[in-house]
Amino acid sequence: MNGRTADGVPAALVGGEPVARERVDVVLAVVPARDREVRPEGQARAERQRRRWATQVVVADELARRACAARGLAPPPREAPARPLAVSGTEVAALGSIIAVTLAHSPAARTLLAALEAEQRVPEEAVRDYYDRNPDRFLTPEALRRGVDPYGGAEPGDFLPYDAVHEDVAAELRRALGRQAFFDWLDRARADVEYTPGHEHPGDPSHPDHEHRH
Repeated sequence: MNGRTADGVPAALVGGEPVARERVDVVLAVVPARDREVRPEGQARAERQRRRWATQVVVADELARRACAARGLAPPPREAPARPLAVSGTEVAALGSIIAVTLAHSPAARTLLAALEAEQRVPEEAVRDYYDRNPDRFLTPEALRRGVDPYGGAEPGDFLPYDAVHEDVAAELRRALGRQAFFDWLDRARADVEYTPGHEHPGDPSHPDHEHRH
């Protein structure tokens, strides 16, 4: 697919190949603006930054497509995007807005994240250590109702048994490792990306609107 627009200028080059600006427009259309600027100059600046932010989402999607192809993974077909794209505040807080929206927007990114998560191996000692260091997370429902302090005065019977929560803890740690592997992969993969003017990273200090926010 030719990534160039009618005027021949793409949003970015990934491995020297163009990524069309129309793909950025799709993301902009389905992610509501979060800035509430009322001044015209403020609105213009916010929209410029929003385009740069959306470009990051599109580039991550393109990189994930290529990574899936290289790994022999087949993401599900892309569906027509919902209006607006729903992303929870919890996911934004945990992942940053760029990655949270990328995962909501991109089947390839979700497929790659699932593959990276499946590759993680969680040592038994890490599971046990997590259980021992976080007693507040393993109080029984009855202990919670009584307001038991997990760090003082709790009895052994106030906690869910280790064997009962082992698989859930291991899965949570595996998910965290998978996300970190995804972050690390994306940082490396973005080194091969060139952005055209108006599509730089929002935090790139080379443009006057830059700000460090994800």
